[in-house]
Amino acid sequence: MRDIHNVLDQRAVTTLFQPLAEISTGRVLGYEALSRGPADSPWEQPGALFAAAHEAGRESELDWICRARAYEGALTADLDPALTLFVNMEPSAAGTPCPLDLAPIIELARHRLRVVTEMTERAIAVDPSGLLSAMAAARAAGWGVALDDVGADPMSLALMPFLHPDVVKLDMGLLRAPGDPHTARVVAAVAAYAEASGAVVLAEGIETPEHLAIARTMGATVGQGWHFGRPAPLPVVAGVTATLPFIPPPRPEDRTPFAIVAACRPVTRATKAQLMPMSRHLEALALDGGEPPVLLACFQDARHFTSATARRFAVIAAHSPLVAALGTGLTDEPIPGVRGACLGDDDALRGEWNVIVVGPHRAAALVARDLGDTGPDRERRFEFALTHDRALVIEAARSLLGRLAPARSPELQPA
Repeated sequence: MRDIHNVLDQRAVTTLFQPLAEISTGRVLGYEALSRGPADSPWEQPGALFAAAHEAGRESELDWICRARAYEGALTADLDPALTLFVNMEPSAAGTPCPLDLAPIIELARHRLRVVTEMTERAIAVDPSGLLSAMAAARAAGWGVALDDVGADPMSLALMPFLHPDVVKLDMGLLRAPGDPHTARVVAAVAAYAEASGAVVLAEGIETPEHLAIARTMGATVGQGWHFGRPAPLPVVAGVTATLPFIPPPRPEDRTPFAIVAACRPVTRATKAQLMPMSRHLEALALDGGEPPVLLACFQDARHFTSATARRFAVIAAHSPLVAALGTGLTDEPIPGVRGACLGDDDALRGEWNVIVVGPHRAAALVARDLGDTGPDRERRFEFALTHDRALVIEAARSLLGRLAPARSPELQPA
């Protein structure tokens, strides 16, 4: 083929499938779809294929093509409905219409296949709202969600609870470095999430019996890698006796952080001057330790996002996966590295001062509601609550993510 446009115009993408197996029994639970470009072309490997499509401005279209080809392959092979098909998706594609010629196969897959949509954690830092919308769409179809490459980036652990994946896929590099302190931190954080949510832990890159043994120690119950099978056309699988479970999704949340926390924790009153040390303490938590957290803050109005605050947030943003400031008059990026959202005058958040920190092993939230005093700024009174309850903090934080616009220059590349 002459160029990438020919590849895309002709939908010249093929799909191979790699088995996912239950570690304890070896039973096949499903397959991951792996896309390839035309054989013996510069675009055969997925990295080169997506890079060329990105350069041509057609990356989202390629994403639709790859998913459609994966579904088509599974339907043609009459994949057992008890088996789960893992299919990668770039969240940026969820906001673009499906090409008309691919729509029939996409719709058929919704009714006939059991799918887990795989996403990488780096997408939430680029477009939190888009990623959450993409996940909601997948779950609306009755499908599951997997978080891929967990552990490849130290920042992924803080983002994991916001995505609430049914499956957490441990990056294959962890199996190669079981004694590394980073591996231990990742495994501990994933185990805590899996225990609290019921999610499945899947280890990638299992090639040897030694890898299999290590995966067990990491809490993985499902494995993927050459030990179980190499990518190939779908085989005929008979007598399926096990199905990979999905977990209940988080409920949609339209309440503000104050409303969420105040419904479960005692509320008291204090002046702004009295609350400032608490707010600074939570900001300090975002700088404490080697595992960068998410920091989300509501400032009511842009004038409260002072130059001193901006400097502190810039330092935190340099090491954190997501730092955001919301308030009336704030831009989408009030300072480099910090995400922003402008609140409307009638937005309920306009009356709240919130500081929320979520890391892999700690979480805290100060939520406060303005009582409307008109005196000196430091003497303004607030109703407030403070919580370190992880589930409650995450719920409060998740209520803010949908308000954040995409980053200015997303660079989402396939795994």
